Amino acid sequence: MGPASIAIRPPSNEAELRERASWLEGRTIGELAAAIGVGVPPAGARGKGKIGSLVEKALGAESGSLGVPDFPTLGIELKTIPIDGRGVPRESTFVCTISLADADRAEWETSALRAKLSCVLFVPVLSGSEISSHERRIGAPLFWRPTPAQEAVLHADFDDAMGIIGAGGIEAVTARAGRWLQVRPKAATGSVRTISFGPEGEWIATVPRGFYLRASFTRALLEDPAALPV
Repeated sequence: MGPASIAIRPPSNEAELRERASWLEGRTIGELAAAIGVGVPPAGARGKGKIGSLVEKALGAESGSLGVPDFPTLGIELKTIPIDGRGVPRESTFVCTISLADADRAEWETSALRAKLSCVLFVPVLSGSEISSHERRIGAPLFWRPTPAQEAVLHADFDDAMGIIGAGGIEAVTARAGRWLQVRPKAATGSVRTISFGPEGEWIATVPRGFYLRASFTRALLEDPAALPV
């Protein structure tokens, strides 16, 4: 039997969360796991997502819902980003699932997407097949709030995607669309289905979708929080 897991209470304010996040910088995943009394996530596909869960636990994230930020009382979302040795994100970053059946009446101002992106704590983690789970090291955390110019682009990407989906074009939306936001399949297995509008306004069964931030955008943010990449 492994060590007992330490229950970490949610931070009471942003300053406390910033202090906890600062403590993470430079530590390995092995050190972090030992500090909070849990096992190190396995390498490869079996451990995908579990490093993020480990960071959530260490920081006291409390949200169990995909519809609100990870620190709901603070309005702050947590995103762990796998990076390579140059500090470049290895993949796009999942933000939230899309309620396809409600796309025709979705509004940016009241969307789960906007709520989650209003303030994000990005925690980069060095990763790669050549690095063991124990040795993966945590980089400098970044607290990011969109500038008005950045929010305008995200708003436009959201409106474009939801307009197409709401008009029955879900199967026409690909990951190539959107300047900073992508719409991509989001399901545990390929057999999972949800409902959406079809081209004639009928209900159709389709793979669940989610909003993702492009790796090119998160890379730019890690270098400059006010970045406006093309």
